[in-house]
Amino acid sequence: MKKEYRFMSKKKNPPQSSSREKRLFDNLFKTTYEFIKGRHYAPQTKCSLIERLNIHPDHLEIFEGVLHSLKTEGKIHVVDEKYLPIAETKAIPLAKGESIIRGTISVHPRGFGFVNQPSPQQDIFIPKMMISGAVDGDTVDVITNLTTFSEKGPEGKVVAVVERKRKQVLGTVVECSHTSATIYSSLLGEMHPIECNLNPAVPVKKGDRVAIDVIAWGPKKEPTSCSIAKVLGNVKDPAVDLPFVILDSGIRHEFPTAAVEEAMTFGTRVRPSDLKGRVDLRDLECVTIDPDTAKDFDDAISLEVVGTTYRIGVHIADVTHYVRENSALDIEAALRCNSTYFPNTCIPMLPKELSENLCSLKPNVSRLAVSVFFNISETGETTGWEIVRSVIKSKKRFTYKQVKTILDGKATSPHEPLLRNMVRVCELLKIRRSERGSVQLYVPELIIKVDTDGKPTGMELVDYDITHQMVEEFMLKANEIVAIHLGRLGKEVSYRVHEEPAEESLRDFSTLVAAFGYELPPVPEPHDIQRFFLELEGSVHASYLAICYIKSMRLACYSPDNIGHYGLSLEHYCHFTSPIRRYIDVIIHRLLLENGPDKETLAKICQDASEKERISARAEGSLIAIKKLRYIHQMLQQSPHKSFRAIITRVKPFGIFFDIVDVMVEGFLHVSALEDDYFLYDDSRSQLWGSDTGITYHSGDHIIVSCEGVDIIMQEASWKMIGREESDTKKLPTPKKHKRRRVKK
Repeated sequence: MKKEYRFMSKKKNPPQSSSREKRLFDNLFKTTYEFIKGRHYAPQTKCSLIERLNIHPDHLEIFEGVLHSLKTEGKIHVVDEKYLPIAETKAIPLAKGESIIRGTISVHPRGFGFVNQPSPQQDIFIPKMMISGAVDGDTVDVITNLTTFSEKGPEGKVVAVVERKRKQVLGTVVECSHTSATIYSSLLGEMHPIECNLNPAVPVKKGDRVAIDVIAWGPKKEPTSCSIAKVLGNVKDPAVDLPFVILDSGIRHEFPTAAVEEAMTFGTRVRPSDLKGRVDLRDLECVTIDPDTAKDFDDAISLEVVGTTYRIGVHIADVTHYVRENSALDIEAALRCNSTYFPNTCIPMLPKELSENLCSLKPNVSRLAVSVFFNISETGETTGWEIVRSVIKSKKRFTYKQVKTILDGKATSPHEPLLRNMVRVCELLKIRRSERGSVQLYVPELIIKVDTDGKPTGMELVDYDITHQMVEEFMLKANEIVAIHLGRLGKEVSYRVHEEPAEESLRDFSTLVAAFGYELPPVPEPHDIQRFFLELEGSVHASYLAICYIKSMRLACYSPDNIGHYGLSLEHYCHFTSPIRRYIDVIIHRLLLENGPDKETLAKICQDASEKERISARAEGSLIAIKKLRYIHQMLQQSPHKSFRAIITRVKPFGIFFDIVDVMVEGFLHVSALEDDYFLYDDSRSQLWGSDTGITYHSGDHIIVSCEGVDIIMQEASWKMIGREESDTKKLPTPKKHKRRRVKK
């Protein structure tokens, strides 16, 4: 029979009535805390603690005071009525300049992480080997020295996991019996398996993707204990990929009823009462230009020639007219912070009643907007601007492809003069951008297509051509103008900021460029990078090295402190042009048109927006990676002996990393899988050198590989060397020094 315990007193503090009660309190405090923080402790309720610790009925009141004191002193916390320990940071001898910082960790899929701090300059880089069992979202204590920096910024080591954010983890069953299952989760990695006792009521089999409730995380090298909460489906079904990634990322994907109902109250058309105080621009020739699959049209563009001046209008959906502060829509948008875009699917920030209809600048219908007009001279100089609330009527919904066919003379349109003038202004803005030191990188995007069942159907390479460039230049200019305008008004601004890259990152990029056979100064300046990529145009290495340069830079983020934007070479920059899909843009609209939040609140919004942006990017990348592996698997089923062209991207003493050209998937070959030779690592040239054959492997080499298998569970493919292009077979003299000698295959 289950015991019941009743606590008669509201008394919470340590008893002071007698020394005996005080000693009893102290003993229970020590015993309880040692038990809860014990190695094999599993979270328990108050009643189960009473049973396990054999608390006498006469001491229940004192025991309740013990639990309260443990909680208020920050030694334990309560989740779902169960008591869990809060990790203590033990006294650690600190060297000069070192300190312990507490923050939230963001873990990259490759294993390293960053501990986020309020100031963008203070994000602490955590190498993979220093994570110490922390997972994405955990509150951790890290030891760091802010006076020393790695190429990724200040570097630290996790010394304690203070609080686990996640109560539930997503994983895939890799082994299973009648009573238990072993589960792999990318969150914890291959070296930290999850063990689960099975419930007959929730049957599972190998390959099932499951949501699991964590009972005890376990030490670094011991399994995590859990129970299965839900079976999502099997890894063989590609339709399960999307819900799996959404749940694993914690992205909100269902709107509360209150938010949907609120969106529906606005109807489907602009009302006459909405036009009060607005400039009527419905006769103005303006158009939208977006990808083929877009449904939410944030921005429309107009352009008028006035003498020798171009008057450009950037018209942005007036989302704040509908999303009022502290409304149900606003609260949900603030929780999401942004839309998340997956292949063939979008998880929107706002309900479709707004995002795809009333706020979307569809053609030939009235839409509320915020219009930024700016004048550009024949030399590309900005000579003035005006910002108004307006009502517009887009004259045409263009796709990038449609505009390109018109500009190439393969199609006609009454809007062709407008489009050609847009190209002229774009070129002027690009020249100005180049003059101020901004590196312009136009990297093609490889898009994977999927059908309604989640099955990949093909790949499409989308060039970042002039149609994309002109829309980008107009949006950049509008964002810059709004940031400057708000600054002149003396308002707080949620800036989009981007720090300069660390000197070590630039040195590493210069070294990488040298490995590909090109030259850059040891620490290149922006003009060096500009010149390098201009000379690289048309090279087979251009896209890859551009991506490497982008990766060498620090992440842009949001901050109320303006430190400028390095990548764009701008002193003032914010995000204003996409309020349908970014909450930070909604805030900018409020700051511009109404009253915005104070600096403290704004800092919190900036931090949330930066973090949610990273979460969405990781989720998008995760799903794309799975779909690409499925696509490779499909190709192997049709052609088991298919070969793939690849380019070597990194060379290490233990092997080579490469990218598959046609699908942009990274692969790895251990040195033992190369030619039948003794391979030495030449540190000075970052290459592997065969002592018998003289064959070398270094970054930039083109090779041919075949795929031996795809493991969707572990999200990896295994590869085999087939050969190399003849022009890439290099023989060099014996290197003067080497790091490692490999055993012959």
